[in-house]
This record gives sequence, structure tokens and C-alpha cells, in this order.
Amino acid sequence: MTTLTRRAALGVAAALAAPVIARAQGNAIRIVVPFAPGGSTDAVARLVAPGLQQRLGASVVVENRSGAAGSIGTDVVAKARPDGLTWLLTFDSHATLPALLPQLPFNLTRDLDPVMLIGGAPYVIACRPDKPFRTLADIIAAARARPDAVSYGSTGNGTIGHLTMILLQGRANIRMPHLPYRSGGLAVNDAVAGHVDMMIGSAALVAPHAAGGSLRNIVQFGPERLPGLREIPTAVESGVDLQAEAWWGVFAPAGTPAEAVARMNAALRETLSEERPRRTMTETQQARLVLSDPEGLRVFLDREIARWGAVVRENRITAD
Repeated sequence: MTTLTRRAALGVAAALAAPVIARAQGNAIRIVVPFAPGGSTDAVARLVAPGLQQRLGASVVVENRSGAAGSIGTDVVAKARPDGLTWLLTFDSHATLPALLPQLPFNLTRDLDPVMLIGGAPYVIACRPDKPFRTLADIIAAARARPDAVSYGSTGNGTIGHLTMILLQGRANIRMPHLPYRSGGLAVNDAVAGHVDMMIGSAALVAPHAAGGSLRNIVQFGPERLPGLREIPTAVESGVDLQAEAWWGVFAPAGTPAEAVARMNAALRETLSEERPRRTMTETQQARLVLSDPEGLRVFLDREIARWGAVVRENRITAD
């Protein structure tokens, strides 16, 4: 039996990767974000693009293809050539697509290969500072006093934020009108302008606006308080047993060579381990980095599809 030395094994890996790397060089690598500019997913993609460009030896272009709860951009990647030039960087609503849109033109697990679970951040409810809500109890009391009058915005029907609010209303026995937006940026804009009483979004989305004073965080839905949000109680601490975290994941068209997936995973890990991107994610965007291997994302996604798909079906949520 022949045993490869570590040096020889590295040489074999490099030889296997060379054709894919050579094809990528001189061609633009496309990172498709299936949401409009201004949200946290777009911000993460643009944060990692320079580091990926440096490490992959090719131009990296972020392409926003929004619509239909993220399915339009996802379909673009699912149907792209598996040549290592097209990647999907998407958000947690990815896991709700099979239940939300049963007639999807693609299959999440068959047509896309997992690359990396980048990390996550708890959902938070936030409002303008001049609104009267300071605790989750305030929100519940107001919604009980004025059924169907205290409104909230989210990044769209069937997104995890929307589903979290559906669960909250059921557990607190309240009704709140929902205003869905096509992106996190649009939801934030209307919350800041006062067109909606409050919004639910990832801590990453809300953080810069809370830091700037245009929004006030009320409650966070993580399992524990984020280091950057130590003064904001969790929903469990506030008396409602409910947890919900946003997350960002990277996928490739099914059949993308394993060496290309490994190279992208390594490039993402190295980029997000650098001090500036890491601090931007953990401090500015209030995210918890995971930086998983492909199998870690596969296992995580299966769990998320089961959990949130059940909420969609039980409440008959549609993408409209």
C-alpha cells in the first residue's frame, strides 16, 4: 500500500485544483445575492468580495437578483454552469422556499451544493426612538389594547422575521398587521421614517441604525444576549419562549468541482478571519461567526427547512 507524504498530498491537491483555478483566472467570479441592495446579505457579500478577489485571483462581482422571497436569484445560480464562477450568498429565508413556493423551478438540496455557513445573528424588534415601546411587554400590551392597529415591517412574507412574529402573536394571543418589504434596507427606511410602528430584522441589519440613534432595539431572539447588545433582553427573558436567528450561507450550482468548493470555502474562511472583516461582522453587524465546512451547512439547512417549513404550512403563509 502506498502512503502519500503531506508534501505529496498537497501537490496532488494543487494539481487537481489547477484546472478550476486556471479557468477562474481572467473571468469574473459572480456572487449572486437574491435580494435588493441595502440589506445585511448584500453587505456581507460586499464585505467579502475584496478578500475573495485577492485569494481567488479573479475579479469578483456582486450581482443583486431580488424577487419572490429570494427564489429568483437562487434559480439563477441553480441553473448556472458548475464551473466555479457562480456562487450564491443568501439569507435564512432560503430555508423557507420549499414550503413557501411549492412550485419552485429548482430543488434546494439537489440543485445546489453547500459551501459554508458564514454565521448568524439574532432577530431583533426595533422602533423609532419616539415610539412608546421599550419592552416586549409594551408591544404585547399595546397590541392587546388595539388589535390589528400596531404594525410591524419585515423583509418579506415567509421570511424568518415574519414567521417569528407569527409565532410571537400566537403565543401572546395578539394580532398585528404586517407590512412586507422586498429588502431589509426598505424595511429599515420605513421604520426610521415612522411609516410602520416597528420592524423585525437581524441584529446585523438594525445595528448601524441603532448605533446612530435612528432606531431603538427592544428585544432580541437569540439564545442569549449578544456581547454588543448586553442591555437588550432576550424574548425568553421577557417571558416568551421563542428563539430565531438570521444566518448567511454560501452555495454553488450542483456539480461544482469539489476542489472549487474547497477553494471558495478556504478563501471565505481566510477573508473573514482577517481582523477588519471579522470585527465588521462581530461588532458592526453583531454577528456570530461559524465558518463551517460544506457538510456543516448541509446539516444546518436540513434542520432549518424542517423547522420553518412547518410554520409556513401551519399558518398557510404565501409569498404574496
